[in-house]
Amino acid sequence: MIALVTGAGSGVGRASAIALAGAGFTVVLSGRRAEPLEETAAAAGNGAVAITADVRDPTSVAALFDEIERRFGRLDVLFNNAGVGSKPVPLEDVDPADWQAVIDTNLTGAFLCTKHALRLMKSQAPRGGRIINNGSISAYVPRPLSAPYTAAKHGITGLTRQTSLDGRPYDIACGQIDIGNAGTELTEPMRTTGVLQADGSTEREPTIDVEHVARAVVYMATLPLDTNVQFMTVMATKMPFAGRG
Repeated sequence: MIALVTGAGSGVGRASAIALAGAGFTVVLSGRRAEPLEETAAAAGNGAVAITADVRDPTSVAALFDEIERRFGRLDVLFNNAGVGSKPVPLEDVDPADWQAVIDTNLTGAFLCTKHALRLMKSQAPRGGRIINNGSISAYVPRPLSAPYTAAKHGITGLTRQTSLDGRPYDIACGQIDIGNAGTELTEPMRTTGVLQADGSTEREPTIDVEHVARAVVYMATLPLDTNVQFMTVMATKMPFAGRG
């Protein structure tokens, strides 16, 4: 079983890649920086392979999938995990270049990988596979001053639903994991200095061990293709999500 994890050099991607390898997958680790990918591959073991690629670049993504097909002949799981955050600024002050950078990575990158995964999964034998998208709590409700990130993650939800529908006749399942405050470098300010809340205050928020997210990804990835987790939320129990805003 072959799994591809994008953004696999750190955070959720790294933890999920290692967990998938532990569950028996041969994992292809993708990202822009070779060194952290190689470190993750060494930690994952089980034949894990690091391949640098930029999900924002159609040519780079095409080359990544060509290499997967050449080496393995198939792909069973794609975890669309690569993503970046956005600077907290009022919507009217968002720089179009910053908007585009977030959309290109978080949404277009997932689309490009999904496009190639569908093509390969339809043609391989046995046919089919699974695509898991990293959504976010922000795929449902926004944080203040986060228009690019929120728009991208809402777009991921639409991509998940469309992929589920279009992949269904070909035994391709697609689901989305929405994560709330996994304890990574990106969320460190939540735990230490605090982040802006909808009422204008700045509050610290609880985080969870990223291993819990990785376990959830493995659960989704190891289901038979006649069973799908369409949407799963994994979050810190006491984070301000229910009733947010």
